[in-house]
Amino acid sequence: MAEKRDYYEVLGVSKDASADDIKKAYRKMAIKYHPDKNPGDKEAEEKFKEAAEAYDVLSDTEKRAKYDRYGHSMGPQFGGAGGAGGQYYSSSMNMEDIFSNFGDIFGDIFGNHGRGSYGYSAQPRKRVNKGTDLRITVKVTLKDIMDGVEKKLKIPRLVACEHCNGTGAKDGTAFKTCTKCNGTGYINTVQQTIFGPQQAQHVCDQCNGEGKIISESCSYCNGTGVVKKDEIVSFKIPAGVEDGMVLTMRGQGNAPRHGGVNGDLLIVIQEEKNSELIRDGIDLIYNLMLDFPTAALGGSAEIPTVGGRAKVKIAAGTQPGKVLRLRGKGLPKMNSSVRGDLLVNVMVYVPENLTSAETAAIESLKDQPNIVPTESTSKRIFSRLRHIFNKENRGE
Repeated sequence: MAEKRDYYEVLGVSKDASADDIKKAYRKMAIKYHPDKNPGDKEAEEKFKEAAEAYDVLSDTEKRAKYDRYGHSMGPQFGGAGGAGGQYYSSSMNMEDIFSNFGDIFGDIFGNHGRGSYGYSAQPRKRVNKGTDLRITVKVTLKDIMDGVEKKLKIPRLVACEHCNGTGAKDGTAFKTCTKCNGTGYINTVQQTIFGPQQAQHVCDQCNGEGKIISESCSYCNGTGVVKKDEIVSFKIPAGVEDGMVLTMRGQGNAPRHGGVNGDLLIVIQEEKNSELIRDGIDLIYNLMLDFPTAALGGSAEIPTVGGRAKVKIAAGTQPGKVLRLRGKGLPKMNSSVRGDLLVNVMVYVPENLTSAETAAIESLKDQPNIVPTESTSKRIFSRLRHIFNKENRGE
């Protein structure tokens, strides 16, 4: 399968292009590669689809932000085949999807929602009401990230009024015929296009294609079709999530006015900092401070892990800057069997206050050949210390 081209490259715009620039660029591509202008040209059709896919992402603020961060994978999503987690954005549009989704653009250029003579029905689809999205922030610990976690939250949201079934009409039945479209749901107009006059059919803006309007409003929701209600929402945060990720639960947002499709629930991941462990991708870092006798003579030390405590062996003559690696004790990679490591950076404590006896003991060792560092030893230790500082900076 050919690798997808960068969406900005497809539309010929820069990454800081405005929404208006993106729309203009897409209109230009739509005119150039529209099937009516290139009958039977499969290459033009593919470019037409490619441009539509790019515009679908870059014209949507949220999708564009995810694309800028994750590229074509678009970041993890909830819902769809495969369940919670593991779903990635994919826009495999067909021609009908393109004409339906971007009818406002094609209507201006081609009439009939841009279908022309391409073989699709000239009748436009009525616009489906969609409720607004809800956004919540959920804090997670390293333990949650290690194993995944089930969450339950009480969320205030708009739900369909049960007294009118979300229609906004009294008892869900108080409707009358729309006078603007005479109950058909559609209005016919004639538009001038680059191909000459063409008749276009539009969804009636007064009844939204329903052919009927409310004659008496529901008193429980004041004709809106929605009421506010606190509801418990359960969801699973998959193992391996990262700070700033946005997980999406489809259809768990607000219900729309007068019926339609619910919005989405956007779950923003906020990772709580651990007091001992530093995260570096899927690896974890712990800075272990040893006393001089243990570093010189060897022994053992206790270190924290996500699941508890663990003992590590300290070899005699362990130098500051040495890294002990505990394989598989790091974090999991999302939707993968790969797991990171726990890296233990060894540091040696130099006492700040000494008794006279301690001072005398150290003085007696000061000039011993195995106590004084050589030039090569110093360089090796400094190199290791630089590595530790770089890791700490990345973990901040």
